[in-house]
Amino acid sequence: MNWETFFLMRNEISLTIAFMLLILADVLLRKKSLIPLLALFLFLAVLLISIFPFPAGEAFGGSFKTNKLIDFFKIVMNIGVLLIMLQSVDWVKKEMSSQGFASEFYVLLWMSLLGLYLMISSGDFLIFYLGLELSTLPVAALTAFDFGKKRSAEAGIKMILLAAMSSAILLFGVSLIYATTGSIYFDDIMHATRMPLLELVGFIMMVSGIAFKISLVPFHFWTADVYEGAPTPVSNYLSVISKGAAVFIFMILLFIYLRRYEETWTWMLYALAILTMFIGNFFALRQQNMKRFLAFSSIAQAGFILLGVIGGNEMAVKTVIYFLLIYIFSNVAAFGVVHIISIHSGKENISDYEGLYRTNPKISLLLMLALFSLAGIPPVAGFFGKFFLYATAASKGFYWLVFIAVVNVTISLYYYLLPVRAAFLRKSENPIPHFKSDFYTKAGLIILALGLILIGIYGPLYEYIAHISDIF
Repeated sequence: MNWETFFLMRNEISLTIAFMLLILADVLLRKKSLIPLLALFLFLAVLLISIFPFPAGEAFGGSFKTNKLIDFFKIVMNIGVLLIMLQSVDWVKKEMSSQGFASEFYVLLWMSLLGLYLMISSGDFLIFYLGLELSTLPVAALTAFDFGKKRSAEAGIKMILLAAMSSAILLFGVSLIYATTGSIYFDDIMHATRMPLLELVGFIMMVSGIAFKISLVPFHFWTADVYEGAPTPVSNYLSVISKGAAVFIFMILLFIYLRRYEETWTWMLYALAILTMFIGNFFALRQQNMKRFLAFSSIAQAGFILLGVIGGNEMAVKTVIYFLLIYIFSNVAAFGVVHIISIHSGKENISDYEGLYRTNPKISLLLMLALFSLAGIPPVAGFFGKFFLYATAASKGFYWLVFIAVVNVTISLYYYLLPVRAAFLRKSENPIPHFKSDFYTKAGLIILALGLILIGIYGPLYEYIAHISDIF
């Protein structure tokens, strides 16, 4: 490995060094309560290293690729993980440090992130699959990290079994693509002589495997149960970081390497978008538990993301990346509020939030901002993200799809307002008592609140994303 390769893989190498140092610190440190602070310091260093610009390129014969857009999305993922870690400091100290599993939590989280790095930088199906598995298996372990709860162990079992099934489907699809093209390299597949029917079956199976990670209908059945049973920071990570990376690589595969099947995947995504939006929204209407509520919300949001992906052009790329950035801030904020309320009161149902504004006004306002952003209500960032998604679909002539999306937004407005109504308009004889969060949680929440307001109105950010999206 030369210096050029080292700089190309700086994210992967720095993150690997970080969790090796954390493991070493866990062995040497007597005071385990320092582990969360050390983990924050190490990951902040990883984030700073990722921000420095370096030339694009490829390594290992084209198996690993990077460019400005990939580097930018890695920075976005790092910011999202850092915000989740800030929210988790208090929980890790209280729950994990007392049981001696603080460093294990961070190491598994970072190993999963390392897998996502490799997945979105992959230049062939081998690295893509290795990254996919490396990102999934540690999260399956993290899902079962609430050791005292049976539903956490159940969520871990469901996660690993359904992930194994989706991997099998994806691998079989990849094997069919390899059989018809004779290569696992994306560049070769793009120009290979092909056997249309067999390769088409392989393509459909590969899409089905990726759809599992994005929680597209009908591959969504695991989502609500896993989100409810897993520790809230892990549910948060699954809903935004893991899903965002899967959407990113899915978009690259469709727009560049599988472009010749555009007519096929366009109508496939058309149907998936409609099913995902309707089922996600209608099931969200029935939920009382906030984690299940946000799980079905994230399924519906995946359907909205497909409005951008279906565009298949440069406008689609910048729109989807921009929306994913907004989605990360919105969902991390919503899950963060649920997590903070849960660790201080143990309550997770919507009815428990009645009278929350009277006892905890600041946390209530952040919850309102996050849900308004997910619903697409102006002037928060989510409105601009949804608007650009509609514009992308309309630019390709999918006016009926845009109309269906608007209908679904109207449906989502109702259930997104339910927690807001409970917090602001309803009274309770036994409301959640006033509580104070630690410094790290407050810092994370302030960053999220500012992001939800500023990302939508800060024009240069969208222009920068448009500038680096020209690789497509």
